[in-house]
Amino acid sequence: MMENKKIALIIGAGPSGLALAYELISKKSNITPVIIEKLDCVGGLSRTVYDGNLGVDIGGHRLFTKNKYVQSVWDNFLTVQNAPSVDDIYCKREIKYPRYGKDPNVCDDVMLIRKRYSSIIYDNKSFQYPIKINFETLSNLGFKTSLHAGLSYLKSVLFKRDEYNLEDFLINRFGSVLYEIFFKSYTKKVWGVDASLISCEWGHQRIRKLSLFKTILNAIFSWVNFFKFEKETSLIDEFYYPKFGCSELWEKMANYITANGGKIIFNSEFVDFSEKDNKILSVRFKNNGQIKEIFANYFISSIPISDLIKGLDCPFDIKQIALNLPYRDYILASFYANDFNLKNKTNFKTVNNVTPECWIYLQEKDAIASRIQIMNNWSPYLVGDFTKNYLVSLEYFASEGDELWNLSDEQIKELAISECEKYNLFKRKNIIKSLILRELKAYPSYFGSYKNINRVLDFLKDYKNLYLIGRNGKHQYNNMDEAMVCGINVAREIIGGLEYEK
Repeated sequence: MMENKKIALIIGAGPSGLALAYELISKKSNITPVIIEKLDCVGGLSRTVYDGNLGVDIGGHRLFTKNKYVQSVWDNFLTVQNAPSVDDIYCKREIKYPRYGKDPNVCDDVMLIRKRYSSIIYDNKSFQYPIKINFETLSNLGFKTSLHAGLSYLKSVLFKRDEYNLEDFLINRFGSVLYEIFFKSYTKKVWGVDASLISCEWGHQRIRKLSLFKTILNAIFSWVNFFKFEKETSLIDEFYYPKFGCSELWEKMANYITANGGKIIFNSEFVDFSEKDNKILSVRFKNNGQIKEIFANYFISSIPISDLIKGLDCPFDIKQIALNLPYRDYILASFYANDFNLKNKTNFKTVNNVTPECWIYLQEKDAIASRIQIMNNWSPYLVGDFTKNYLVSLEYFASEGDELWNLSDEQIKELAISECEKYNLFKRKNIIKSLILRELKAYPSYFGSYKNINRVLDFLKDYKNLYLIGRNGKHQYNNMDEAMVCGINVAREIIGGLEYEK
């Protein structure tokens, strides 16, 4: 006799929630996933926002993983390209593709192979990012600064600092001079506080294996090509990207889930739980103005802990820690323009000889935007007429209620246009259309009440059937593949008898 079906109620249809639901179904478990999602679409922080035949990512997300299982999940829904993309054809690029796969000009469910280019604008000069130790970098820094940087790095190798914060972490790996140039002011702009106030755990999670030494090794072995050198994730030269943006992947996963018995309820905002004896009984949520309730066996949350805690009966001190966990909010000002002035300084052929960068980090002291995102270089299929027009975004980091966040969309647009003109991206007259996007709690932060987060996590662990997943669910600034692994492992724990992914 078949065991009765159980229900896993998942809050949030981002990468971790979708991966969990996928795993429950693909492993043919007796557990039905039901997802409630605040938005009217899937993908969470990794979604693509579409405007007609244009598409822009919330932050841009490269698909790269060393986890073979996660890669196999991606491969189940999107097949790697085996023929040139439209911009490869237009530029007559000679690029090798795998023999298997699909032609992106014939099929839509294709994973593109894209070159990874990023740079930093500092002191009105352009530096490759991640920083490369080459003639261009040394020339931009100048002999004196380069010498000081080398000596400070040697000092950091010989005399390690105790790592109490992110500043200690970065100086130990790059030296004090390069830290001051490339990390100090930019970190404060992104996170809103000085690196000395941010926990070193951020560095251990995000760039734990990256250092100046690894950067030098990468430069040497990439140049001589003497033997295969396994690169850190931060140093990859290529990445996968769906033809029509990240949401193409998430939508295919969502379709698989719903076609195989799972359920996704959109426009549904978490309200609270009913609970008894440290066990969750049901979740209440607001859907189209009505409060609804679902009883389930397992409850999984990928929403911010500060939102989750409001729906639980917990001690005052625990609730205050959770409610005061810091986040950075995100504003994206996106422009579709018929001109773009940043030219190509590489040997890689590009359309109209514009820069091949996906991202350009603005580290000028007077820049308010943190990063420039050029969607043409992610996928030409998201840009309408890629031979004439450009989809360029400026990214801003703010905190809810601060001066930048409180600007109206029109004021944000005007600010972004002024910076586009200031940094010679394009002129106001070149703009065809614009789009302003905002995302609350986009980046969990590692300062303030974060130092006491383990007290909150320990409290939540006492619930027998409550699990935390994803970037915000665990308050960890993890990558997309790591978020998926988190969801996959919770699914395997619930099913029982399956090995964990690492």
